[in-house]
Amino acid sequence: MDSDRLQLYSLYVSRFAGGFGFSALAVLLPKYANALDASGIMLGLFYTGFTATQTLVVVPMSWAGDRYDKRAIFLGLLAFGVVVSYAFTLVDASWQLVAVRGGQGILATGMGLLSLALVGELATAETRANYIGKANAWRFAASLLGFVAAGVLFDRYGFEPVFYVLAVLFVVAFVAVWFLLDPDNSRVTGFPFSDLALNGRILTLTSFRAQYAVAVTLVRSWVAVFAGLAVAEGGLAYSGTVVAVVLSAEKFTNMLFQPFTGRLSDRYGRSLFVAAGGAAYGFVALAVPLTPAVGSALGLPTTMPVLGGLSPAFVPLLAVNGLLGVADSFREPASMALFADEGIDGEGIASSFGVRELVWRPGSVLAPVLGGFLMSQFGMEWAFYVGGAFALTGVATFLGVLVHSHGARALTEW
Repeated sequence: MDSDRLQLYSLYVSRFAGGFGFSALAVLLPKYANALDASGIMLGLFYTGFTATQTLVVVPMSWAGDRYDKRAIFLGLLAFGVVVSYAFTLVDASWQLVAVRGGQGILATGMGLLSLALVGELATAETRANYIGKANAWRFAASLLGFVAAGVLFDRYGFEPVFYVLAVLFVVAFVAVWFLLDPDNSRVTGFPFSDLALNGRILTLTSFRAQYAVAVTLVRSWVAVFAGLAVAEGGLAYSGTVVAVVLSAEKFTNMLFQPFTGRLSDRYGRSLFVAAGGAAYGFVALAVPLTPAVGSALGLPTTMPVLGGLSPAFVPLLAVNGLLGVADSFREPASMALFADEGIDGEGIASSFGVRELVWRPGSVLAPVLGGFLMSQFGMEWAFYVGGAFALTGVATFLGVLVHSHGARALTEW
């Protein structure tokens, strides 16, 4: 096996560890809300504590990744992952959870930026979206395992065992990176953000991404809330295991399709795949609140083997969440490859991904609080209506800017 492939596998393992942690918390946050008797606004802060720290560390982490050895910084982040995993076992108040989620936000941002930058450098222009799709597929595979492990372990033993498993995964990733990944010798002096932030293609992508961040954060977060929150609060009150199964549908379809859609976008045009995936996501998101009515109208079963008692909404919600994963599999590797293209060859690939993350942050910080407000004032379904609308307006803006500034051919040429 050649050296580049071994290095990619070490990065895939680290993506696996990060994906496990993120998905485990997606399952457990509604359970934390019930255990800590959190209000709708506090529930929003559980998500905002994560996204707010992500916003704060994007620029320094990206600058450090381009200026210094990405491998050394990455190893430090993996060690920090062990610390954060243990900290979750000590939480017994809402504000403590907000604080620890902040630490998880630092970890997620740093690992995401540096792992993608390293994958982008190891790939060629003709294979970049494909390799990024494979790296994301490992993260989604971990998400599937994280959903199942978190749901089953929580139902049987409580919160703590989930985080012990997560700590072990970070140790394994640390060892893999230490032994398999070569030191990073690329160095970019100055402050690459100043040039990349004014890059024409990046500005065009930003017109879509800034709005799409609200859509994805709202929809992904509130699918978990919808499935796991108590019926009195507007949720379906599914067990941790059932919530895990529902959330796994999106991760499974995303994992299955991303390497394939990434390869297609390398061939036929990455901008085209960004627009198509974003539009599909918006339309599917609008269908989430309809799942209970659809299930009742079709007379779908209210019990399942192993899962036990459910509601008629289960099968439609599972299907819709799977379709959300298919839609996003078209967008994500194509989008990541476009940003990597602009940062490669000494321009600052970590900073390019940093710009991508920074554009995402305002919407992802706003969305959980917005979701909590919508749920409290108008009903949970409005989180999905507003999320779907943001996806569709983002695509419309993107297509308008793309055609006006670069011509219609840019859909297939980029």
